[in-house]
Amino acid sequence: MSAPLNPKRTIAELQELRQLTEDENGAQRIAFTKTWVTTREWLKKKLQELPVEIHTDAAGNLWSTLEGKSERALILGGHMDSVPNGGWLDGCLNVLAGLEILRRINSQYGAEPPVTVRLVDWADEEGARFGKSLFGSSACSGNLNMDEARGLKDKDGIALADALRQIGVDFEKVKDSRKELNHAAAYLELHIEQGPVLLDLELPLGAVLGTFGVERHAITFIGQAAHSGSTPMNRRKDAFLAAAKMSQESYTIAERSGSGVCTIGSCTTKPGIVTSVVAECRITLDQRHLDASALARMLAEAQAASQRFAKEGGLTVSWERLWQIEPVLFNQELVELCSQSIAETCGKTYRLPSGPLHDAAEIARSGIPTVMMFVQSLHGISHNKIEDTKLEHLEMAVTAFDKLAQKTLEGWQSDLPAQQGASSCHQV
Repeated sequence: MSAPLNPKRTIAELQELRQLTEDENGAQRIAFTKTWVTTREWLKKKLQELPVEIHTDAAGNLWSTLEGKSERALILGGHMDSVPNGGWLDGCLNVLAGLEILRRINSQYGAEPPVTVRLVDWADEEGARFGKSLFGSSACSGNLNMDEARGLKDKDGIALADALRQIGVDFEKVKDSRKELNHAAAYLELHIEQGPVLLDLELPLGAVLGTFGVERHAITFIGQAAHSGSTPMNRRKDAFLAAAKMSQESYTIAERSGSGVCTIGSCTTKPGIVTSVVAECRITLDQRHLDASALARMLAEAQAASQRFAKEGGLTVSWERLWQIEPVLFNQELVELCSQSIAETCGKTYRLPSGPLHDAAEIARSGIPTVMMFVQSLHGISHNKIEDTKLEHLEMAVTAFDKLAQKTLEGWQSDLPAQQGASSCHQV
Protein backbone atom coordinates (compact mmCIF):
# COMPACT_ATOMS: atom_id res chain seq x y z
CA MET A 1 0.00 0.00 0.00
CA SER A 2 1.36 3.41 -0.92
CA ALA A 3 2.10 5.91 1.84
CA PRO A 4 -0.49 8.69 1.95
CA LEU A 5 0.23 12.36 1.57
CA ASN A 6 1.20 13.89 4.91
CA PRO A 7 0.57 17.67 4.99
CA LYS A 8 1.36 17.78 8.73
CA ARG A 9 4.91 16.69 7.87
CA THR A 10 5.21 19.69 5.57
CA ILE A 11 4.18 22.01 8.39
CA ALA A 12 6.67 20.35 10.74
CA GLU A 13 9.45 20.84 8.19
CA LEU A 14 8.49 24.47 7.70
CA GLN A 15 8.74 24.95 11.46
CA GLU A 16 12.07 23.13 11.51
CA LEU A 17 13.40 25.42 8.78
CA ARG A 18 12.10 28.42 10.70
CA GLN A 19 14.15 27.44 13.73
CA LEU A 20 17.23 26.95 11.56
CA THR A 21 17.15 30.18 9.54
CA GLU A 22 15.17 32.76 11.48
CA ASP A 23 16.22 35.28 14.16
CA GLU A 24 14.20 37.69 16.28
CA ASN A 25 13.62 39.88 13.21
CA GLY A 26 12.34 37.15 10.89
CA ALA A 27 13.67 34.87 8.14
CA GLN A 28 17.22 35.52 6.91
CA ARG A 29 17.48 33.18 3.91
CA ILE A 30 18.87 35.86 1.57
CA ALA A 31 20.17 34.27 -1.64
CA PHE A 32 23.90 33.57 -1.99
CA THR A 33 24.58 34.12 1.74
CA LYS A 34 25.77 31.63 4.36
CA THR A 35 22.26 31.14 5.73
CA TRP A 36 20.96 30.40 2.22
CA VAL A 37 23.73 27.83 1.68
CA THR A 38 22.78 26.25 5.03
CA THR A 39 19.16 26.16 3.87
CA ARG A 40 20.13 24.40 0.66
CA GLU A 41 22.14 21.76 2.53
CA TRP A 42 19.19 21.15 4.86
CA LEU A 43 16.89 20.69 1.85
CA LYS A 44 19.30 18.32 0.12
CA LYS A 45 19.32 16.05 3.17
CA LYS A 46 15.54 15.78 2.93
CA LEU A 47 15.70 15.07 -0.79
CA GLN A 48 18.40 12.42 -0.43
CA GLU A 49 15.87 10.21 1.35
CA LEU A 50 14.18 9.77 -2.04
CA PRO A 51 15.45 8.00 -5.19
CA VAL A 52 15.95 11.32 -6.98
CA GLU A 53 18.84 12.74 -8.98
CA ILE A 54 19.94 16.05 -7.44
CA HIS A 55 22.06 18.71 -9.12
CA THR A 56 22.59 22.45 -9.34
CA ASP A 57 22.27 23.94 -12.82
CA ALA A 58 24.36 26.63 -14.52
CA ALA A 59 22.34 29.42 -12.87
CA GLY A 60 22.44 28.01 -9.34
CA ASN A 61 18.94 26.50 -9.39
CA LEU A 62 18.62 23.23 -7.45
CA TRP A 63 16.86 20.40 -9.32
CA SER A 64 15.61 17.06 -7.97
CA THR A 65 14.37 14.58 -10.55
CA LEU A 66 12.25 11.48 -10.06
CA GLU A 67 12.68 9.64 -13.35
CA GLY A 68 9.49 8.33 -14.94
CA LYS A 69 8.56 6.09 -17.84
CA SER A 70 8.55 9.17 -20.06
CA GLU A 71 11.03 12.06 -20.31
CA ARG A 72 8.02 14.37 -20.36
CA ALA A 73 8.32 16.29 -17.10
CA LEU A 74 5.95 17.79 -14.58
CA ILE A 75 7.82 20.52 -12.70
CA LEU A 76 6.90 21.68 -9.20
CA GLY A 77 8.71 24.85 -8.19
CA GLY A 78 9.42 27.45 -5.59
CA HIS A 79 12.25 29.29 -3.87
CA MET A 80 13.96 28.85 -0.52
CA ASP A 81 15.43 32.35 -0.39
CA SER A 82 13.72 35.14 1.53
CA VAL A 83 13.92 38.89 1.93
CA PRO A 84 15.80 40.17 5.01
CA ASN A 85 13.58 39.95 8.09
CA GLY A 86 11.05 38.05 6.01
CA GLY A 87 8.28 35.60 6.78
CA TRP A 88 8.40 31.87 7.48
CA LEU A 89 6.32 30.76 4.47
CA ASP A 90 7.26 32.94 1.50
CA GLY A 91 8.82 30.68 -1.10
CA CYS A 92 9.74 27.74 1.10
CA LEU A 93 6.13 26.55 1.40
CA ASN A 94 6.19 25.97 -2.36
CA VAL A 95 9.30 23.80 -2.23
CA LEU A 96 8.39 21.78 0.84
CA ALA A 97 4.89 21.09 -0.43
CA GLY A 98 6.53 19.88 -3.66
CA LEU A 99 8.82 17.64 -1.61
CA GLU A 100 5.81 16.02 0.05
CA ILE A 101 4.21 15.42 -3.35
CA LEU A 102 7.43 13.80 -4.58
CA ARG A 103 7.23 11.44 -1.62
CA ARG A 104 3.62 10.56 -2.40
CA ILE A 105 4.27 9.99 -6.12
CA ASN A 106 7.38 7.91 -5.41
CA SER A 107 5.43 5.70 -3.02
CA GLN A 108 2.38 5.38 -5.24
CA TYR A 109 4.21 4.49 -8.44
CA GLY A 110 7.05 2.40 -7.01
CA ALA A 111 9.76 4.89 -7.95
CA GLU A 112 8.63 4.90 -11.61
CA PRO A 113 5.80 7.38 -12.27
CA PRO A 114 4.24 7.53 -15.76
CA VAL A 115 6.15 10.74 -16.45
CA THR A 116 9.20 12.36 -14.92
CA VAL A 117 8.49 14.61 -11.92
CA ARG A 118 10.92 17.37 -10.98
CA LEU A 119 11.20 19.78 -8.06
CA VAL A 120 13.14 23.01 -8.50
CA ASP A 121 14.37 25.53 -5.93
CA TRP A 122 14.93 28.70 -7.98
CA ALA A 123 17.97 30.78 -7.06
CA ASP A 124 17.28 34.32 -5.84
CA GLU A 125 13.61 34.82 -6.58
CA GLU A 126 13.46 37.79 -4.22
CA GLY A 127 16.38 39.83 -5.57
CA ALA A 128 16.92 41.09 -2.02
CA ARG A 129 20.71 41.31 -2.18
CA PHE A 130 21.35 42.54 -5.73
CA GLY A 131 18.01 44.12 -6.65
CA LYS A 132 17.28 41.67 -9.49
CA SER A 133 14.21 39.53 -8.81
CA LEU A 134 13.63 36.14 -10.50
CA PHE A 135 17.34 35.69 -11.28
CA GLY A 136 17.45 31.90 -11.53
CA SER A 137 14.15 31.45 -13.35
CA SER A 138 14.81 34.28 -15.81
CA ALA A 139 18.22 32.80 -16.62
CA CYS A 140 16.55 29.42 -17.18
CA SER A 141 13.79 30.91 -19.35
CA GLY A 142 16.35 32.84 -21.39
CA ASN A 143 14.88 36.23 -20.47
CA LEU A 144 17.67 37.44 -18.16
CA ASN A 145 19.22 40.73 -19.32
CA MET A 146 22.90 39.81 -19.06
CA ASP A 147 24.20 43.35 -19.49
CA GLU A 148 21.99 44.63 -16.69
CA ALA A 149 22.80 41.73 -14.37
CA ARG A 150 26.53 41.94 -15.05
CA GLY A 151 26.67 45.36 -13.40
CA LEU A 152 24.71 44.49 -10.26
CA LYS A 153 26.37 44.94 -6.86
CA ASP A 154 25.14 44.54 -3.30
CA LYS A 155 25.29 47.21 -0.59
CA ASP A 156 28.87 46.18 0.23
CA GLY A 157 30.01 46.60 -3.37
CA ILE A 158 30.23 42.85 -4.08
CA ALA A 159 29.33 42.08 -7.69
CA LEU A 160 26.68 39.47 -8.50
CA ALA A 161 29.20 37.59 -10.64
CA ASP A 162 31.60 37.34 -7.67
CA ALA A 163 28.86 36.13 -5.32
CA LEU A 164 27.89 33.46 -7.86
CA ARG A 165 31.51 32.38 -8.18
CA GLN A 166 31.55 31.72 -4.43
CA ILE A 167 28.85 29.05 -4.89
CA GLY A 168 30.48 27.58 -8.00
CA VAL A 169 28.41 29.36 -10.66
CA ASP A 170 29.99 31.06 -13.69
CA PHE A 171 27.90 34.14 -14.44
CA GLU A 172 28.68 34.10 -18.16
CA LYS A 173 27.18 30.60 -18.47
CA VAL A 174 23.97 31.03 -16.47
CA LYS A 175 21.74 30.82 -19.55
CA ASP A 176 23.04 27.29 -20.14
CA SER A 177 20.41 26.37 -17.54
CA ARG A 178 17.84 26.65 -20.36
CA LYS A 179 18.36 22.96 -21.15
CA GLU A 180 16.60 22.08 -17.89
CA LEU A 181 13.28 22.97 -19.57
CA ASN A 182 13.81 20.79 -22.65
CA HIS A 183 11.23 18.16 -21.66
CA ALA A 184 9.02 20.32 -19.43
CA ALA A 185 5.31 19.78 -20.08
CA ALA A 186 3.82 21.75 -17.19
CA TYR A 187 4.90 23.91 -14.28
CA LEU A 188 2.93 24.18 -11.02
CA GLU A 189 3.63 26.53 -8.11
CA LEU A 190 1.98 26.98 -4.72
CA HIS A 191 2.43 30.28 -2.89
CA ILE A 192 1.01 32.29 -0.03
CA GLU A 193 -1.17 35.05 -1.47
CA GLN A 194 0.77 37.88 0.24
CA GLY A 195 -2.33 40.07 0.00
CA PRO A 196 -5.82 40.29 1.57
CA VAL A 197 -8.17 39.12 -1.22
CA LEU A 198 -8.74 35.55 0.01
CA LEU A 199 -8.73 36.78 3.60
CA ASP A 200 -11.50 39.29 2.89
CA LEU A 201 -13.50 36.62 1.04
CA GLU A 202 -12.95 34.17 3.92
CA LEU A 203 -11.62 31.58 1.47
CA PRO A 204 -8.55 29.43 2.16
CA LEU A 205 -7.37 28.86 -1.44
CA GLY A 206 -7.50 30.45 -4.87
CA ALA A 207 -6.50 29.66 -8.47
CA VAL A 208 -4.21 32.27 -10.00
CA LEU A 209 -5.07 33.59 -13.45
CA GLY A 210 -1.70 35.18 -14.12
CA THR A 211 0.64 37.92 -12.98
CA PHE A 212 0.12 41.63 -13.47
CA GLY A 213 1.99 43.52 -16.12
CA VAL A 214 4.02 46.40 -14.71
CA GLU A 215 4.82 49.92 -15.92
CA ARG A 216 7.26 51.64 -13.56
CA HIS A 217 8.41 55.22 -14.17
CA ALA A 218 10.11 58.17 -12.51
CA ILE A 219 8.25 61.45 -13.05
CA THR A 220 10.14 64.71 -12.51
CA PHE A 221 8.41 68.09 -12.21
CA ILE A 222 10.61 71.17 -12.64
CA GLY A 223 9.50 74.52 -11.19
CA GLN A 224 11.40 77.34 -9.58
CA ALA A 225 12.98 77.75 -6.16
CA ALA A 226 11.76 80.83 -4.29
CA HIS A 227 11.81 82.12 -0.74
CA SER A 228 9.01 80.56 1.29
CA GLY A 229 8.37 83.77 3.17
CA SER A 230 8.42 86.40 0.44
CA THR A 231 6.77 84.53 -2.47
CA PRO A 232 2.96 84.90 -2.67
CA MET A 233 1.05 81.67 -3.20
CA ASN A 234 -0.24 82.75 -6.62
CA ARG A 235 3.30 83.46 -7.88
CA ARG A 236 4.83 80.12 -7.04
CA LYS A 237 5.99 77.43 -9.45
CA ASP A 238 5.77 74.64 -6.92
CA ALA A 239 6.94 71.28 -8.26
CA PHE A 240 5.70 69.47 -5.17
CA LEU A 241 2.14 70.71 -5.69
CA ALA A 242 1.97 68.98 -9.07
CA ALA A 243 3.41 65.79 -7.61
CA ALA A 244 0.81 65.90 -4.83
CA LYS A 245 -1.96 66.15 -7.42
CA MET A 246 -0.49 63.08 -9.16
CA SER A 247 -0.82 61.12 -5.91
CA GLN A 248 -4.58 61.62 -5.77
CA GLU A 249 -4.93 61.13 -9.52
CA SER A 250 -3.17 57.76 -9.36
CA TYR A 251 -5.99 56.43 -7.18
CA THR A 252 -8.60 57.73 -9.66
CA ILE A 253 -6.74 56.09 -12.56
CA ALA A 254 -6.58 52.77 -10.72
CA GLU A 255 -10.29 52.93 -9.88
CA ARG A 256 -11.21 53.58 -13.53
CA SER A 257 -9.13 50.60 -14.66
CA GLY A 258 -11.34 48.12 -12.82
CA SER A 259 -8.76 45.90 -11.12
CA GLY A 260 -5.48 47.73 -11.66
CA VAL A 261 -3.29 49.31 -8.99
CA CYS A 262 -1.14 52.45 -8.93
CA THR A 263 1.48 53.30 -6.33
CA ILE A 264 3.61 56.39 -5.86
CA GLY A 265 6.36 54.83 -3.80
CA SER A 266 8.95 57.55 -3.40
CA CYS A 267 9.25 61.34 -3.50
CA THR A 268 12.40 63.50 -3.43
CA THR A 269 12.57 67.29 -3.57
CA LYS A 270 15.17 69.96 -4.31
CA PRO A 271 16.44 72.10 -2.72
CA GLY A 272 14.75 70.18 0.10
CA ILE A 273 14.82 72.94 2.73
CA VAL A 274 11.97 74.37 4.75
CA THR A 275 12.56 77.96 3.57
CA SER A 276 12.23 77.31 -0.17
CA VAL A 277 9.45 76.51 -2.61
CA VAL A 278 10.24 73.16 -4.22
CA ALA A 279 12.07 73.63 -7.53
CA GLU A 280 12.27 69.95 -8.49
CA CYS A 281 10.19 66.99 -7.39
CA ARG A 282 10.84 63.40 -8.50
CA ILE A 283 8.26 60.72 -7.79
CA THR A 284 8.12 57.06 -8.78
CA LEU A 285 4.92 55.57 -10.16
CA ASP A 286 4.27 51.82 -10.27
CA GLN A 287 1.21 50.72 -12.31
CA ARG A 288 -0.01 47.12 -12.61
CA HIS A 289 -2.84 45.32 -14.40
CA LEU A 290 -3.55 41.84 -15.74
CA ASP A 291 -4.88 43.23 -19.04
CA ALA A 292 -2.25 44.71 -21.37
CA SER A 293 -4.61 47.22 -23.02
CA ALA A 294 -5.90 48.40 -19.64
CA LEU A 295 -2.33 48.84 -18.42
CA ALA A 296 -1.52 50.91 -21.52
CA ARG A 297 -4.56 53.13 -20.83
CA MET A 298 -3.47 53.62 -17.23
CA LEU A 299 -0.06 54.77 -18.39
CA ALA A 300 -1.50 57.14 -21.00
CA GLU A 301 -3.88 58.63 -18.44
CA ALA A 302 -1.05 59.22 -15.97
CA GLN A 303 1.10 60.87 -18.63
CA ALA A 304 -1.74 63.16 -19.68
CA ALA A 305 -2.47 64.07 -16.06
CA SER A 306 1.16 64.98 -15.41
CA GLN A 307 1.17 67.30 -18.42
CA ARG A 308 -2.05 68.92 -17.21
CA PHE A 309 -0.75 69.51 -13.69
CA ALA A 310 2.54 70.84 -15.02
CA LYS A 311 0.74 73.33 -17.26
CA GLU A 312 -1.49 74.47 -14.40
CA GLY A 313 1.55 75.21 -12.25
CA GLY A 314 3.79 76.76 -14.89
CA LEU A 315 6.14 73.76 -14.72
CA THR A 316 7.80 71.27 -17.03
CA VAL A 317 7.62 67.52 -16.57
CA SER A 318 9.66 64.56 -17.84
CA TRP A 319 9.22 60.79 -17.65
CA GLU A 320 11.83 58.05 -17.33
CA ARG A 321 10.90 54.38 -17.64
CA LEU A 322 12.47 52.37 -14.82
CA TRP A 323 11.05 48.94 -15.68
CA GLN A 324 8.34 47.24 -17.68
CA ILE A 325 6.97 43.72 -18.05
CA GLU A 326 3.92 42.52 -19.90
CA PRO A 327 1.05 40.71 -18.15
CA VAL A 328 1.47 36.94 -18.07
CA LEU A 329 -1.66 34.79 -18.32
CA PHE A 330 -1.52 31.23 -17.03
CA ASN A 331 -2.73 28.17 -18.93
CA GLN A 332 -6.54 27.94 -19.12
CA GLU A 333 -6.73 24.15 -18.70
CA LEU A 334 -4.40 24.23 -15.70
CA VAL A 335 -6.37 27.08 -14.12
CA GLU A 336 -9.48 24.91 -14.45
CA LEU A 337 -7.71 21.88 -12.92
CA CYS A 338 -6.46 24.11 -10.12
CA SER A 339 -9.99 25.35 -9.44
CA GLN A 340 -11.32 21.77 -9.39
CA SER A 341 -8.60 20.69 -6.96
CA ILE A 342 -9.41 23.55 -4.61
CA ALA A 343 -13.17 22.91 -4.77
CA GLU A 344 -12.64 19.23 -3.97
CA THR A 345 -10.48 20.18 -0.99
CA CYS A 346 -12.42 22.99 0.66
CA GLY A 347 -15.72 23.33 -1.21
CA LYS A 348 -15.20 26.77 -2.73
CA THR A 349 -12.64 28.38 -4.97
CA TYR A 350 -11.89 31.77 -6.46
CA ARG A 351 -9.84 32.92 -9.43
CA LEU A 352 -7.67 35.96 -8.95
CA PRO A 353 -4.63 37.65 -10.48
CA SER A 354 -1.28 38.00 -8.76
CA GLY A 355 0.02 41.50 -8.16
CA PRO A 356 3.53 40.38 -7.15
CA LEU A 357 5.79 38.70 -9.70
CA HIS A 358 6.75 35.04 -9.28
CA ASP A 359 9.08 32.53 -10.91
CA ALA A 360 5.96 31.00 -12.48
CA ALA A 361 5.65 34.08 -14.70
CA GLU A 362 9.12 33.52 -16.14
CA ILE A 363 8.37 29.88 -16.88
CA ALA A 364 5.07 30.80 -18.51
CA ARG A 365 6.87 33.38 -20.66
CA SER A 366 9.08 30.58 -21.97
CA GLY A 367 5.96 28.86 -23.36
CA ILE A 368 5.53 26.10 -20.77
CA PRO A 369 1.93 25.60 -19.54
CA THR A 370 1.88 27.08 -16.05
CA VAL A 371 -0.44 27.77 -13.13
CA MET A 372 -0.19 28.94 -9.53
CA MET A 373 -2.28 28.21 -6.46
CA PHE A 374 -2.62 30.74 -3.62
CA VAL A 375 -3.28 30.05 0.04
CA GLN A 376 -4.72 32.75 2.29
CA SER A 377 -2.35 35.08 4.15
CA LEU A 378 -3.38 36.27 7.60
CA HIS A 379 -3.36 40.08 7.84
CA GLY A 380 -2.71 40.13 4.07
CA ILE A 381 0.93 40.69 5.01
CA SER A 382 4.16 39.22 3.61
CA HIS A 383 7.85 40.21 3.52
CA ASN A 384 7.46 40.72 7.25
CA LYS A 385 8.12 38.53 10.29
CA ILE A 386 4.41 38.63 11.18
CA GLU A 387 3.58 36.83 7.90
CA ASP A 388 1.37 33.85 8.75
CA THR A 389 -1.27 31.39 7.51
CA LYS A 390 -3.60 29.20 9.53
CA LEU A 391 -2.21 25.68 9.95
CA GLU A 392 -5.45 24.14 8.69
CA HIS A 393 -5.15 26.26 5.55
CA LEU A 394 -1.57 25.10 5.03
CA GLU A 395 -2.78 21.50 5.24
CA MET A 396 -5.51 22.27 2.70
CA ALA A 397 -2.95 23.90 0.43
CA VAL A 398 -0.67 20.86 0.39
CA THR A 399 -3.66 18.57 -0.21
CA ALA A 400 -5.09 20.68 -3.04
CA PHE A 401 -1.67 21.16 -4.63
CA ASP A 402 -1.19 17.40 -4.62
CA LYS A 403 -4.59 16.96 -6.28
CA LEU A 404 -3.55 19.48 -8.93
CA ALA A 405 -0.33 17.55 -9.60
CA GLN A 406 -2.25 14.29 -9.93
CA LYS A 407 -4.92 15.80 -12.18
CA THR A 408 -2.19 17.22 -14.42
CA LEU A 409 -0.57 13.80 -14.73
CA GLU A 410 -3.92 12.18 -15.52
CA GLY A 411 -4.86 14.97 -17.92
CA TRP A 412 -1.91 14.16 -20.14
CA GLN A 413 -3.72 11.00 -21.15
CA SER A 414 -5.96 13.30 -23.19
CA ASP A 415 -3.13 15.64 -24.21
CA LEU A 416 -3.70 18.24 -21.50
CA PRO A 417 -2.56 20.85 -20.84
CA ALA A 418 -2.58 22.65 -24.17
CA GLN A 419 -0.63 25.78 -25.12
CA GLN A 420 -0.57 28.81 -22.85
CA GLY A 421 -3.81 30.75 -23.24
CA ALA A 422 -5.87 33.59 -21.85
CA SER A 423 -8.26 33.13 -18.99
CA SER A 424 -10.96 35.35 -17.56
CA CYS A 425 -11.25 36.43 -13.93
CA HIS A 426 -14.34 35.09 -12.25
CA GLN A 427 -15.52 33.30 -9.17
CA VAL A 428 -16.49 29.65 -9.53
